[in-house]
Amino acid sequence: MRAGRPRTLASLTFALALVAGSAGIASAEAPAPPETGATKSDNITHLASAPMSGPLANGINTDIAFAGRLAYVGNYSGFAIYDIGDPADPRLVSQVSCPGSQNDISISNGLLFLSTDSSRSDNSCQSVAQSATIKESWEGIKIFDVKDPANPRYVAAVETHCGSHTHTLIPAKSKRELYIYNSSYSPNAAYPDCQPPNDLIDIIKVPVEHPEDAAVVASPVLFPDGGFPGSPTGRATSGCHDITAFPARDIAAAACMGDGILLDISKPERPKVLDRVQDAANFSFWHGATFNHNGTKVVFMDELGGGSGAECSAEVGPNKGATAVFDLDHKKFVFRSYFKIPRHQAAGENCVSHNGSLIPARGRDIMVQAWYQGGFSVWDFTDSAHPTEIGYFDRPPIEPADFGGYWSAYYYNGAIYGTESVKAFDVFRIDDSRTDPAKRVKLDELNVQTQPASK
Repeated sequence: MRAGRPRTLASLTFALALVAGSAGIASAEAPAPPETGATKSDNITHLASAPMSGPLANGINTDIAFAGRLAYVGNYSGFAIYDIGDPADPRLVSQVSCPGSQNDISISNGLLFLSTDSSRSDNSCQSVAQSATIKESWEGIKIFDVKDPANPRYVAAVETHCGSHTHTLIPAKSKRELYIYNSSYSPNAAYPDCQPPNDLIDIIKVPVEHPEDAAVVASPVLFPDGGFPGSPTGRATSGCHDITAFPARDIAAAACMGDGILLDISKPERPKVLDRVQDAANFSFWHGATFNHNGTKVVFMDELGGGSGAECSAEVGPNKGATAVFDLDHKKFVFRSYFKIPRHQAAGENCVSHNGSLIPARGRDIMVQAWYQGGFSVWDFTDSAHPTEIGYFDRPPIEPADFGGYWSAYYYNGAIYGTESVKAFDVFRIDDSRTDPAKRVKLDELNVQTQPASK
């Protein structure tokens, strides 16, 4: 995992297993009818489910990126591309077999970026698991050309420190380059290329016209004091889990295990820490962040239990495994409240605060958020101190008890899209006077971790 190590074309194996959409495949993968037995609010309509299939059928659906009428869905086994021109009838265009936990995904101008956070034998899509104690093992970012979505083409790979759990796109002002803020954590003294304390992030520079020249250009230390030292209930900081950028204000919010931080990203290769917050009493693992519509608030998610625990119970309570709301006052965090779904889940249902996105309803701060087997929630934090739920969808528990539920739930161009981890790519509609103005907002592209200002 030697970050930025030069590679010749001969040293990269670009072959990949591609299953392209066709009339036959589209027919075979037609969306299933909405699942029965779910509970939901009256303002939510379940439009469609596109079941996992082919080489991705036994994987785990993860994150989603959007461009035009296409949705790009990450999966531990690769990624899939869906045509969502008709949200009620998502159609598989193609899928790529390329195993590599967890395949966090983003899209920009026909380039697709995929995170590999499991130690592999090489950087190809045919790699196998290989111990991180071996110097030659590989983890990092894979880059695909998806200008022809029916035929994705693997064009480059960049190795990073400690792999790539998630990543965030930062557009350069010139638009000739694209920066990637790479997040990874859990170093180990036995790993040659992922040594403690791992108090940094890797920054990759991608020449848009020549993505094959992408390379790590900086690895700034964000926690010179070592970060949160850990507590009986909270993980010590040894890297960042996820970063959300708000380019319109040159800021980013980073969720870094035991710390939440605010970054100045006006100079993308030299981010500067503006403020930092910790919550030893209630937060176990700072997992992700979302800004409000004008970048004056941040909500941070706590992934108590790592996503596999049943954390939505009366015993756990309303402030743990929840989402925390902060106002930004002169670029300083001011804590205001916690939000957690008000429905207690069964003992076998993994449930905790997870990935969500803002619903761009002008004049209000509303987001949709996944809670694994807790389903997803639509909630309003316009009043930072008193967030309220305004809609939800919750499937029945998986029987027998097992991992599942919504990994991500995002709003894009009039619909809500969810990755049901072990089942399907789902589509919903919300009809509510508070969110209806968002239906007029049409985006050309959406990577939720590169958050646009509301129009």
